[in-house]
Amino acid sequence: MKRDKALDRLRAGSEIFDILVVGGGASGLGAAVDAAARGYSVALIEQDDFAKGTSSRSTKLVHGGVRYLAQGNVSLVMSALRERGRLLQNAPHLVYATPFVIPNYSWWGGPYYAFGMTLYDLLAGRWSFGRSKLLSKAQTVEHLPTVETKGLSSGVMYYDGQFDDSRLAINLAQTAVEKGAVLANYCACVGLIKERGVVCGVFARDVESGQEFPIRAKVVINATGVFVDELRRFDEPNAEPLVAVSQGVHLVLPREFLPGNSALMIPKTSDGRVLFAIPWHNQLVVGTTDTPNVKAALEPRALKSEIDFILEHARQYLTRDPSEKDVLSVFAGLRPLVKKAGASNTAALSRDHTIIASASKLLTLTGGKWTTYRKMAEDVINQAEQLVSLGHRPSITTNMPIHGAAEPSSVPAHLRVYGSDVAGISALISADPSLNTQVHPDLSLRQAEVLWHVRHEMARTVEDVLARRSRALLLNARASIVAAPTVARILAKELGRDAAWADAQVKAYSELARGWILGEKSAAAQPARNS
Repeated sequence: MKRDKALDRLRAGSEIFDILVVGGGASGLGAAVDAAARGYSVALIEQDDFAKGTSSRSTKLVHGGVRYLAQGNVSLVMSALRERGRLLQNAPHLVYATPFVIPNYSWWGGPYYAFGMTLYDLLAGRWSFGRSKLLSKAQTVEHLPTVETKGLSSGVMYYDGQFDDSRLAINLAQTAVEKGAVLANYCACVGLIKERGVVCGVFARDVESGQEFPIRAKVVINATGVFVDELRRFDEPNAEPLVAVSQGVHLVLPREFLPGNSALMIPKTSDGRVLFAIPWHNQLVVGTTDTPNVKAALEPRALKSEIDFILEHARQYLTRDPSEKDVLSVFAGLRPLVKKAGASNTAALSRDHTIIASASKLLTLTGGKWTTYRKMAEDVINQAEQLVSLGHRPSITTNMPIHGAAEPSSVPAHLRVYGSDVAGISALISADPSLNTQVHPDLSLRQAEVLWHVRHEMARTVEDVLARRSRALLLNARASIVAAPTVARILAKELGRDAAWADAQVKAYSELARGWILGEKSAAAQPARNS
């Protein structure tokens, strides 16, 4: 995870990689891990930071998809439940089982949802996270102490998984590097290299220096999420859109709005979506919305109607009514929903994700979700092997530990997400006890962690540290703004930057973070651009 060394190798232009991945989100990083683990030479470039977009703004669930079960999509649910179990096995420091409770306000709700969740358990088989059960009204209130009791008749409890999405992305990047892949963030694809009508590489730009250079590869994988169509148009200017962008918004509230260890799940809101209120990093994440046909952007903003929707539904099911002033942070994420299956050159490997090979052999992967990232990666690398005759090497990621994999131990809760890397952070603190200082009293983030982010996790900006290496921006946007100067000072010293750079970083981060605070004025969403 040394960016300078990675860029030196990419700029050298002396090698033709087997596989080049464009996009550093869940699907792109998963593909890089799978390909590198098979022994292929792999490069990955990302226009911004790893997991900058959708992959750091999920509902924080590793799940089979209860709503897919209600739709009768049993095969998709079974596949996701298997992958859920594999994630728990391969990244136990990031994934953990959580009880979810469905409160019932009708006589038929209990039996109906109990049957559905029993089926959910059966489909999970040996990958089950725990058995579901019907709860009495008193038991429901015991698990959800602040649930609305008027009209409450019973509850159903089941188990699903939680995780930290951007931390998993960073660990996947580290795993790919350990397997021999070359990764660089802040490295944009600005064009495709073609020979005899076949894509054989990309023109890349180092965003930090502005330098452009070619990267050659036997096959290029477009894994740019909501931006896949922009990259496809480098290949086919008149290509019809493949994805429709949908926005999901989440609000973060103080934990007292739903104390305890159980999450609240509402199976069907007024717009037909599932709504969750989930304990996460000692706060409460509530969401999500589904706003269709929004424009792709690197920094999407929540609409007032989405915020009102979540608050309205939260008030229906919680005894303490949250208001805008209670919201610690609001974040929006974009979903790339497949709207065109393609023609004869399309291979839809599942209903959850789609893989398309163009006439010039640009391979595009889109759709899917975090839970099934590993299967998506396996499928796209299998397809890449066939597309350019690489032969076939079987995927080995099914039981392969991800960087940091370690069983939870007695380490402080805020350090659990580092897994086996806790030893390295502890060594920094032992060498300099002042590094154990928090960057802000309301944030668990220590200065030693920031130092680790820069040295070992390719953090380049204040936003990288506060939004993705740690989750300070999501958990308490106001506190993260106050912490920004401390983080900028550490980054500047490690990266060899001057005071003017640090000041510019604080200004840029503060402007961005104000967009995550209700009632604050902020910059408009950044326009779409290619990864």
